Amino acid sequence: MSIRLIVAVTDGDWFDQLRQQPNLQEVNFWSPSDSPFRALQPGELFLFKLHAPDNFIVGGGVFAHASSMPCSLAWEAFGASNGAHSLAEMRMRIAKYRRTKPDARDDFVIGCRILTQPFFFDRSRWIPVPENFSPNIVKFKGYSTSDGDGLRLWEAVQDSLSGSNAELEFSERPQARYGNPVLVRPRLGQGAFRFLVTDNYRRRCAISGERTLPALDAAHIRPFSEGGAHEISNGILMRRDIHSLFDLGYVTISPSMKFEVSKRIREEYENGRHYYALHGAYVQVPEDAARQPDRSALAWHNENRFKG
Repeated sequence: MSIRLIVAVTDGDWFDQLRQQPNLQEVNFWSPSDSPFRALQPGELFLFKLHAPDNFIVGGGVFAHASSMPCSLAWEAFGASNGAHSLAEMRMRIAKYRRTKPDARDDFVIGCRILTQPFFFDRSRWIPVPENFSPNIVKFKGYSTSDGDGLRLWEAVQDSLSGSNAELEFSERPQARYGNPVLVRPRLGQGAFRFLVTDNYRRRCAISGERTLPALDAAHIRPFSEGGAHEISNGILMRRDIHSLFDLGYVTISPSMKFEVSKRIREEYENGRHYYALHGAYVQVPEDAARQPDRSALAWHNENRFKG
């Protein structure tokens, strides 16, 4: 099979800040505009190069997901993995690229390209950009391992990775370093999980239908701290108050996809009328069965969290 790669021009400050952070699991390669990104599928390689005259590929990551989000939510999900020290600094950079004055009230909608397993090469392992990478390119250029330039680029990346501490987890075992290229398995972090679940539920609370994005959370059915994974099947998009009650066990979702509310809300707080009105309602889930909640995880929550 052929694998696509892109080489994207990176902001120098973004690169410098991220390469100094140890043990990064994911990064947000953001764009100041919210233009859609469809150049890669999950598991393909997203590489970045410095601005001229340093025409070298200096690192990359495994592409996991692309989305558009307000910068405040991108900061909430990824924090310093956005390549900035603070939301204020990130907002200033966005305003600079948009050629507008920064304002603390601005919540710019930006393009987010989420990369897992990021890697940053030592200078001795920087890779010269392919000869056909024009100096006029300001965003990115795509390649495929089905052509000579793309295959040579793939092999150069594998060479540079072999001499570093980075290690990629492939979706199937490569036959050899220079065997047929295969997809890499994205290892999702908390930020990628949040964005994937948000888009999987079309930015709507699965229980109440609420669409106000800052009021929504990607809830783990089985907590990560107790063996749950950062995977779509272990996530449901909920309004934040419902998420809090779900984590505490005052509400749950049955394996038959019905929302259930514990009687203990009324007993302990003498309240909960709004939640009881939702009791017994069917949860709205994606049509694709592979993207629906894992029934065994729901059963775990019913048995181990729900207060009944």
